[in-house]
Amino acid sequence: MAILCDRNTRLLVQGLGRMGRFHAGLSTEYGTQVVGGVHPGKGGQVIDGIRVFDTVHEAVEETGANATVIFVPPPGAADAVLEAAGAGLELAVCITEGIPALDMLRAKAALAGSSLRLVGPNCPGLVTPEQCRIGIMPARITRPGPVGVVSRSGTLTYEAVDQLSRLGIGQSTCVGIGGDPVIGTSFVDALALFEADPETEAVVMIGEIGGSAEETAARFVQEHMTKPVAAFIAGQNAPPGKRMGHAGAIIAGGQGKASDKIAALEAAGVAVARSPAEMGETLAKLR
Repeated sequence: MAILCDRNTRLLVQGLGRMGRFHAGLSTEYGTQVVGGVHPGKGGQVIDGIRVFDTVHEAVEETGANATVIFVPPPGAADAVLEAAGAGLELAVCITEGIPALDMLRAKAALAGSSLRLVGPNCPGLVTPEQCRIGIMPARITRPGPVGVVSRSGTLTYEAVDQLSRLGIGQSTCVGIGGDPVIGTSFVDALALFEADPETEAVVMIGEIGGSAEETAARFVQEHMTKPVAAFIAGQNAPPGKRMGHAGAIIAGGQGKASDKIAALEAAGVAVARSPAEMGETLAKLR
């Protein structure tokens, strides 16, 4: 049982600009069922072999899609998420960076009670090795296996996956949850899915400075996880007030420091790598 996406995922692409078309092609090459695209004003066309519709609702009715990946520019991305929810989709992965926080606050509030699970925004998406790719991850570095990967950082997701694969350790699903202050799927959400997944035996979790998501995850691990967890926290040398790449990765008001996150994780029994070069080896020692 894969989490979030598998061979049965039928994917729409919202926003068929250059980036959307490029990554739709890579996902199709990987074996993902890309069943349609949504681009208002271009309905009825076929772009790069993808049937295009004017609305998500129309696309779902015609294709039976159950998931979508969103490449819509920032001003319209939150509305694209809500359109996906209104069409009854199960999963939306929002790649878009730079969505105003207020837009996402409103969208997240509107999603309450919805059947839609949102991953992102400002995330690389997810890959279930040899089954499904949604987003922009380099799926070729993955290999099927028993380790789940969840990360706020896109590039460190790729680094962790590559290290695991080089050590001969495959992955169940690799999830980039995004680094914005307001996101749809949290560490705790992903950890709960991995804990319930019989094909996942251990988890690599990659956090970063800013916010309290890692401390909350540490409490969840301590209270609910039976599977071993390895972690890395990025930004260990960042000075207060310095933003590290993501809008949510900033130490403010004395909160969000890497040292506090590391301490909380270690107190919960998580093995924390001190260097990004040690993420794979840290997990390997737990097996």
